[in-house]
Amino acid sequence: MDRRNFIKSTAAASTVALVSPDSLFDFSSKIDKVRVGIVGCGMRGQVHLDELLKRNDVEVVGIAEPDQRMIDRSNKIFAKYKKKPVEYFKGLDGYKKLYKNKKIHAVIIATPWEFHAEQTIAAMNAGKIVGLEVCGAMNLQECWDYVDTYEKTKVPVFMMENVCYRRDVMAIMNMVRKGMFGQIVHGQGGYQHDLRNVLFNDGKQPYGGGVEFGDKGFSEAAWRTNHYVKRNAELYPTHGLGPIGTMMDVNRGNRITHLTSMASQQAGLTDYIVKNGGADHPNAKVKFKQGDIVQTMLKCENGETILLTHDTSLQRPYNLGFRIQGTDGIWQDIGSGGFSQGFIYFEDEMKHSHKWASSEDHLKTYDHPYWKKYETQAEGAGHGGMDFFLMNDFIECIKANKEFPFDVYDLATWYAVTPLSEKSIEGNGASQEMPDFTRGKYKTRKPVFGTEDYGI
Repeated sequence: MDRRNFIKSTAAASTVALVSPDSLFDFSSKIDKVRVGIVGCGMRGQVHLDELLKRNDVEVVGIAEPDQRMIDRSNKIFAKYKKKPVEYFKGLDGYKKLYKNKKIHAVIIATPWEFHAEQTIAAMNAGKIVGLEVCGAMNLQECWDYVDTYEKTKVPVFMMENVCYRRDVMAIMNMVRKGMFGQIVHGQGGYQHDLRNVLFNDGKQPYGGGVEFGDKGFSEAAWRTNHYVKRNAELYPTHGLGPIGTMMDVNRGNRITHLTSMASQQAGLTDYIVKNGGADHPNAKVKFKQGDIVQTMLKCENGETILLTHDTSLQRPYNLGFRIQGTDGIWQDIGSGGFSQGFIYFEDEMKHSHKWASSEDHLKTYDHPYWKKYETQAEGAGHGGMDFFLMNDFIECIKANKEFPFDVYDLATWYAVTPLSEKSIEGNGASQEMPDFTRGKYKTRKPVFGTEDYGI
């Protein structure tokens, strides 16, 4: 049996196993240490590096990073853990050299959004399992390219959406799985986060500052802000859609059928530049295409609706705006993930009071077993512990040859919201059909994340 047919037959034999054409993998047994490469070691990539270096079951083999400043920062993280710096591959095509390293089992890609498709598809073709950071696709064809490449190579991709692991979100998902909200009807979420000091960052302040972007920008301001200049879309759909989609079994018994989007005018970014750099600053004349508030309504085959809100250009407190509502109850998030920062209402339990109650007691009672198991290890990890769970799933699934909870079909669906919303806004809210990236497999695919038998 040749190598390709062996891969195909292995995939057919076990639909829940990770399958890679990398000849270093032993499909019949677990591996003890995962050898990882990182593509993009900017600020987010450094968070992943820090999580990886904490573990004794991971070896970071190489990093592809064109910016010497980020390489220097990465070396400080290696020094923190008293580990030797790895081999660096510089230049925008350094990832291609990294992929030639036959020791590498998997790569984490944390680069600017426009590079995700090219780098992920190249990794799959090179036999490297992929953990891909979030964003939205540049176009719909990219989403099909992810799926088609996976179905050709059988090299899996993990959609690295960390908010799915937020403690209150997982507790609510646990309650949803137990049927406490009754039949789910509607959900909301989004990215409601003041990013002005990220979009304009001259590198002189520790947490951003100034009014520069593009060639004069530092970190994300060097590339992310250009999307606001050129696009008008739901640019960051996964923080809201990932958690709500898992509660509604999207791609696992349910699917999104279509969406419609609308955007407000742009005022926030120009106002920020004028206030901080002056009306005469060149960037005050930039015409930003991205609306300050973008709202996208999605419809599911099973009847549910999902509302996503993108709100990153105006002053506001951080809040992802989660809401899950069913025939027997409703939960609404008003903060940043703490058990005491949300409201809940169950009509029968609360004797038809029509008054919100704090969600704290319910969330503590139904804290997800995964959080209970790893709470100690997650202490100090980024985003309130979420980054530990994200990385733990990536590594442990590879070690156990186990299906990722969020896969290439979720990736394609969540990413597709961006180009579809862009087209809808251009058409004054015209409805856009969401492709079935599973090609019908969603009808028989079973939920993985948040189910009773979930856990590594």
